[in-house]
Amino acid sequence: MFSWRSIGGVSRDQEKQTPVFEQTLAHAKKGNTEAMTALYRHFLPGVFGYITARVPDRSTAEDLTSEVFLKMVEKIGSVHATEEASFAAWLLRVARVTIAGYYRQREKQPDTVSLTPMDKEGDAWINESYTAFVNHPDTDPVLRSEAREDWEVVVRAINNLTEEQRLVLVGRLILGYDVATMARMIGKQANAVKALQFRALQSLHRLLAKKKPSEERPAQRHKLSKEKIR
Repeated sequence: MFSWRSIGGVSRDQEKQTPVFEQTLAHAKKGNTEAMTALYRHFLPGVFGYITARVPDRSTAEDLTSEVFLKMVEKIGSVHATEEASFAAWLLRVARVTIAGYYRQREKQPDTVSLTPMDKEGDAWINESYTAFVNHPDTDPVLRSEAREDWEVVVRAINNLTEEQRLVLVGRLILGYDVATMARMIGKQANAVKALQFRALQSLHRLLAKKKPSEERPAQRHKLSKEKIR
């Protein structure tokens, strides 16, 4: 979990009275560059993870993530949130609106297929609980193509979750928030958060399991057969 530290020369007495995140957010609202950078570093994994699970390729996720943080810088002065949970909820709403705008724009353009690989280097800093969903192929172009197909299956599955389920997964698995913090973020009781997380994981398991054995690639079936013989 990110470790906040005092920014802007706040006295020790003030530090005791105000949580460090709130101090950082207050300085960011005043345009403090160091505070803005601290917020960016803290929320980058969660925002990028949330967006990556909603769009078909990594380069698009990177572009939209940059867009979200640009909006953060532009609008942070008018944000009413004063503590971490409410600010995280606001930032993820910005991400959701940005994704919706991307898909609206995409409907107006001809369909294209991206073959950009999901490389190991780019995913190394995301929480392991999340990257377990992501394939990391070698440089073989066939494996890259197969990984893209697999990731699109995951994206479709995650897009079938409710918005609250997605937020809970991002908050709990990527940002590492406890149940109480998530409850404040989405305005629900702790038991409801636990239930949302359980249902989200169950739904993902069920949706991903729908990929029938008949849909497996011949090479995969051959590999499985050889392993059974051993």
